[in-house]
Amino acid sequence: MLHRRAVFGALSTLYVVFIGAVTLTPDPFSDGVDGTIDQLIEALSQHPLTAWLTYEVVEFTANIGMFVPLGLFVALWAGRRRWWMGIIAGVIYTVVIESLQGLVLAATRYATFSDIIANTLGAIVGAIVARIVHGYVLERAARPRGAQRVR
Repeated sequence: MLHRRAVFGALSTLYVVFIGAVTLTPDPFSDGVDGTIDQLIEALSQHPLTAWLTYEVVEFTANIGMFVPLGLFVALWAGRRRWWMGIIAGVIYTVVIESLQGLVLAATRYATFSDIIANTLGAIVGAIVARIVHGYVLERAARPRGAQRVR
């Protein structure tokens, strides 16, 4: 139990640092990355099947994806009964990030409510995945060795 908490506590901490490095630097992208993303979105917008894939959709989806691991790691660290802490951590961290972007980094960053929504959704998904994993692990641990799962 202590080993699991140490591992997921360390992963949570490292991932918080990673998110901070991505979201709290004054320059959001180097010119090469931003240009490549814009070119890809422009190319996709030319096809009728992918015309819906705008920069806003890509950014919203990326924000969800960025916070899934945070919700997952914190929920796995917190344990089966407190899995919801992954959601709380995601909400608190995204509000801190957006506040800093709006107050301190306003010259180069934009604080948006849609980022808070997307980041929170990501933390929710991660925490729910952790809850499912906890349930599966507990179910397997409760089964006698060699017993088959009843379907």
